[in-house]
Amino acid sequence: MKYLDEYRDAGSAHAFSRAIHNITTRDWTLMEVCGGQTHAIAKFGIDTLLPKAVRLVHGPGCPVCVTPVELIDKAGEIAARDGVIFCSFGDMLRVPGSKVDLLSVKARGADVRIVYSPLDALEMARQHPDREVVFFAVGFETTAPVNAMAVYQAHADDVRNFSILVSHVLVPPAMEAILSAPGNRVQGFLAAGHVCTVMGFDEYFPLAEQYGVPIVVTGFEPLDILQGIFMCIRQLEEGRAEVENQYTRSVSQAGNTHAQRVIREVFEVRDRTWRGIGEIPRSGFRLRERFREYDAETRFGLADHRVEEPTECMSGLILQGLKKPVECPAFGGPCTPESPLGATMVSSEGACAAYYRYRRVQAKDAVPDQPLPLST
Repeated sequence: MKYLDEYRDAGSAHAFSRAIHNITTRDWTLMEVCGGQTHAIAKFGIDTLLPKAVRLVHGPGCPVCVTPVELIDKAGEIAARDGVIFCSFGDMLRVPGSKVDLLSVKARGADVRIVYSPLDALEMARQHPDREVVFFAVGFETTAPVNAMAVYQAHADDVRNFSILVSHVLVPPAMEAILSAPGNRVQGFLAAGHVCTVMGFDEYFPLAEQYGVPIVVTGFEPLDILQGIFMCIRQLEEGRAEVENQYTRSVSQAGNTHAQRVIREVFEVRDRTWRGIGEIPRSGFRLRERFREYDAETRFGLADHRVEEPTECMSGLILQGLKKPVECPAFGGPCTPESPLGATMVSSEGACAAYYRYRRVQAKDAVPDQPLPLST
């Protein structure tokens, strides 16, 4: 397939592999931030093409995975109320809360619907003026523009029976939290290309300078990731710590300024709790005062509801790059996609889900599955 196979060409992949082997002289640990990159690495066996000295660890780049338990519980409580139509992307329905998930709430009779856009939920609110329609607004900066636009449009059209449950988190503060944590071992980052498509990458320059780490904005196809790894290793070997852009076909330094404008108009930055990680300062969005009437937590009186994180799931260590999924005693046993202990096992971008699908192993010292063949 044109424009797809060219980024999965086996010959080019092995050429990048040889180039990485040739420049690597010591051990390096890199973190890919985005869950989409994690799935590509597991699916195509990209890590098996690297020198043993190059270690990839998986970051907190799955917004579903880092949505805190208390917000899942709030979503379930709102959805269970009479007169509510609760709308969500499909991958949120199986994420476990402290007791139940949204799919269980739906099975008990709640009107929970899968939509493909918050604008679909807004249209549903117009069609059902006698019902409260709530959209679960989850995501990184990538999905923030369309969620902001839905609220902006509801306000402009005076649609009063629409609200959103906000769980937006921001990537650069999470990267800084990892870099500043005791025992951090990440020496370079593959930054999330889709986030940078919206936001650009100006925010990464201070991080690279302050912490002395290369940051390479990277795409999601096998050759994107291999080139991003090569660029990052080359910087490390040369003693540089700069921001570079591998994903030039999609990302500019300034990003999408129109999308950024609507985000700034509707949202403001706030501290945010990340599931399995804890609170990270100024790492999330909330609605500005002008649009606060569209905040579902406030509308349904749940703003002060708090829940303790479960202790049986080690997804927090996985999201911080401190453990691999196969190092979890519950992986593939008590924890599977059918009976998940944490969100990383059910999300389409979760590291545990990627390993379960492509690298299902029971023993910690087991050899990963062979990589799927690249295009020839």
